[in-house]
Amino acid sequence: MTEAAVSRPATTTGTAIALSAVTKRFPGVLANDAITLDILPGEIHVLLGENGAGKSTLIAMLAGMQQPDAGTIAVHGRDVRIGSPRESLALGIGTVYQHVLLVPTLTVIENLMLGGAWWRRQDRGAALARFHELSATLGVAIEPDIPVGRLALGEQQQVEIMRALWRGERVLILDEPTSMLTPQGVADLGRVMQRLRDQGVAIVFITHKLREAYAFGNRVSVLRLGLLVGQLGPDELARLTEAEVTDAVIRLMFGASEGHTDDADALLGRGRRHHSSALRADAPPRIALHGVATEAAPGECALHAVDLAVRPGEILGVAGVDGNGQKHLAEVLAGQRRAAAGRVMIDGRDATAEGVAARRARGVRYVTDERLGEGTIAAFSVATNLVAKEIGRPPRWRHGITLWDRVHAHARESVRRHDVRTPSERTPIGRLSGGNIQKVLLARELDEDAGIVVYNKPTYGLDLHNNALARARIADGAARGLATVLISTELDELLALADRVAVMLGGRVVGVVDNGADAELAIGRLMTGAA
Repeated sequence: MTEAAVSRPATTTGTAIALSAVTKRFPGVLANDAITLDILPGEIHVLLGENGAGKSTLIAMLAGMQQPDAGTIAVHGRDVRIGSPRESLALGIGTVYQHVLLVPTLTVIENLMLGGAWWRRQDRGAALARFHELSATLGVAIEPDIPVGRLALGEQQQVEIMRALWRGERVLILDEPTSMLTPQGVADLGRVMQRLRDQGVAIVFITHKLREAYAFGNRVSVLRLGLLVGQLGPDELARLTEAEVTDAVIRLMFGASEGHTDDADALLGRGRRHHSSALRADAPPRIALHGVATEAAPGECALHAVDLAVRPGEILGVAGVDGNGQKHLAEVLAGQRRAAAGRVMIDGRDATAEGVAARRARGVRYVTDERLGEGTIAAFSVATNLVAKEIGRPPRWRHGITLWDRVHAHARESVRRHDVRTPSERTPIGRLSGGNIQKVLLARELDEDAGIVVYNKPTYGLDLHNNALARARIADGAARGLATVLISTELDELLALADRVAVMLGGRVVGVVDNGADAELAIGRLMTGAA
């Protein structure tokens, strides 16, 4: 049991936020069903649940983005109606969203001063005094006059937390705050939360990762299908082992029986490590980069002299804080971006000048991180999206004519085989959940002609069940001989699946680590430039 797991919250009285029978409906969906929940000062209250469980709707009501259809919300003992984000802030509730919302061209102190009354002149001296007060409270050291765009992602998140506490807010909501952080960044965030907790701040911490819930939480509440299905209090979290907490949460989330170790490992981010029987040490690479560089638009990170090689049956992980050239790497491999220098080799032949169609004909497949927009067309049906990359070609086109019976028959079979939850193959794909959109993408890309697959954050934003399904598809593909490049900001995912992990920093590959007992430490050091 970790020290963080057994540490006690500050001694406080009263309730910061009390929800009583709070209900929220959308057309065809009961998002929150009579939720009764107390958020206490001096506690880190972890909120867990699958995608669609109701977490986001609940938080949106506390942040003033939505209003309940029934029930009451009380803040510090007084019933309130939170009609807007401004009213939420006025009530002392600060929210930090999953994606950074700061203005990158403005300095730290300028970002923090935004949002003041337009008729009142900004007092830089008072703002700096508040900045230094919060810096001491959080235990962070950031220069106030540095442009936010020059900060690391973890530092930007610390500024977001400062902004959420800027007016003395006593409730802090953190929505999936660790999804883009290095292991060191996660540990730093944990220390910040614990310092705030010890000063009596009520913290709501939303995560998909039970390891973080166990390490940082003083109370854990679980939502399922809009219902609050259970809670583990401070005494239980201090008494139970990590494995026991895992099992209890899984039973609450899924109604499952004890002993579901595969689900437990996935929720903890520890999944079973991939070992492909198709991987041969002496096999020539299916795809290789030799000194590849790219050109970048302002705000992008270009590649610089990147060397990589991936063999059949191998999963090469690519780690790094998002924005260190991973997007350029994925697009160069897929043929979407031209290399400004260097060579791209496929099966020993130069493919540097080839575009997407030529690479696809040679077995290259790309699962993008932008599921809607780049990966799929939201307004088009599931059936059309499943054949979007083969339009005009037989057997589902003849002489330029679409054979819709064949298109829909193919879609129905793909929906059945890949368990895509959709009312029909004719349903616009934009109406599906993120997990089901990802199933469609995987069904389209992992066809029988695939030989090389590039994944860019394939499980980002997915709940436990869909995360496990996507990981299984990646491992199964490698087992049948696919050369796989797995780009992920989730280090646990890379350690669970990859044979080797390349680390990117500033558009360069700064090291490649064989997966093993000491890999996590070595990768973490490379990610921060320490080695």
